[in-house]
Amino acid sequence: MTAILILFGIFFAIRLYFLGISIKNEKKLIAKGATQIGAKHSKILAGAHIVYYFAAVLSAILLNVKFNLISAIGAIIVSASFVVLWFIVKQLGEIWTVKVYILPNHQINRSWLFTTFKHPNYFLNIIPELIGIALLCQAWWVLLLGLPIYGVILFIRIQQEEEAMKHLF
Repeated sequence: MTAILILFGIFFAIRLYFLGISIKNEKKLIAKGATQIGAKHSKILAGAHIVYYFAAVLSAILLNVKFNLISAIGAIIVSASFVVLWFIVKQLGEIWTVKVYILPNHQINRSWLFTTFKHPNYFLNIIPELIGIALLCQAWWVLLLGLPIYGVILFIRIQQEEEAMKHLF
């Protein structure tokens, strides 16, 4: 159990680190006249992320889960998802936030990552991250119930983002 809680704490701290980058970038975008799209939905998505994380760790605590191969695989998946997130943040620079902002002169990133994968932040970072957290904590009910619910919320976010940027394609 201790290893699970330590890794969970590390992963949560890493997520908070990236949130700090997002907040810093958000302030710069607002100063440049960016418009936020789907503010209410961004709050729902953030809430779902927090609930998912803590439902998984609470499940591990209540069931007294022991760190094993499944937990290790989960930790590796989360770690890999954060490497991808780091690369995405580097690629997008100051336009990367956890919210959707559109600048008046917004430019679409046409790097290999973004032309090869549609929405890499969602499909190569967030979804694997959530799967990995559930595996780390062996929170099967969170994976089976929480991931589909999160998926619906994420699907709505993707539609909002695509609608906001369709004029740029």
